[in-house]
Amino acid sequence: MTDFSDRQKGEEAKFAMDEETAFKVAARRNRLLGEWAAGLMGLTEEETDAYKKAVVQADFEEAGDEDVIRKLLGDLTAAESDVDEAAIRAMLEEKTIEARRQLMSDS
Repeated sequence: MTDFSDRQKGEEAKFAMDEETAFKVAARRNRLLGEWAAGLMGLTEEETDAYKKAVVQADFEEAGDEDVIRKLLGDLTAAESDVDEAAIRAMLEEKTIEARRQLMSDS
């Protein structure tokens, strides 16, 4: 019975670690996306820092990435930047890979 209990605890710990890693990757990705979008909008360094935080916060509105995409698309459209939803989705994938690499190199 102890083997089953130990295995269950191990699986629960792994699940918790995987969830934490996914959260960290998403937050870092969102900061990277915010930095990219801020550059397209010509924001100052202070405005860029605030914008990156706003993009991270936008991800808490609903599950998935649609809330972040919606925010970026709205802000970039308002700033008259020539970026469409497909470009944002492509950058989201690129920044996810970059965020994962950064986290792996940090640990």
